[in-house]
Amino acid sequence: MTLETGAEVQVRRHFNATPERVFDAWLTPRLLGQWMFGADVRDEKIVRLDVDPRVGGTFSMLVERDGQPIDHIGTYLEIERPHRLVFTWAIRGMSDDDASRVAIDIGATADGCELVLTHWLPAQWADYAGRTQQGWSTMLDALQRLYGAGQAGNPTP
Repeated sequence: MTLETGAEVQVRRHFNATPERVFDAWLTPRLLGQWMFGADVRDEKIVRLDVDPRVGGTFSMLVERDGQPIDHIGTYLEIERPHRLVFTWAIRGMSDDDASRVAIDIGATADGCELVLTHWLPAQWADYAGRTQQGWSTMLDALQRLYGAGQAGNPTP
């Protein structure tokens, strides 16, 4: 997907944790419920987090916001632990043409790791680029809080 056909959003964050720890936070339902979804991130209730973490595997992350169910779904396209994760991203009920793609790239640093998230939005969702960037920023801020400023690799519960 290119900018001519849609929009690209990119968010970077440094973590005081190993690349393995940060990578695993994307594929472990218990951890996803601490930083990607739920009351600690926004005003919502987690209903179900299902993850099949393999290439071709799918995820379904069902939350309730303002009394409405929202099921975030996708398929894992690349899994190269601990450095790269690529998946589709959509809301159940949308057409396949509405699905976007997200890439997570993680590199080690002297005191942890840096994560670069790139989200490619199809043309019909390009106007949501700012909102998408804010949403990922909020979630990655919550992931930073999960890992705290302590020793690399040790999340704070």
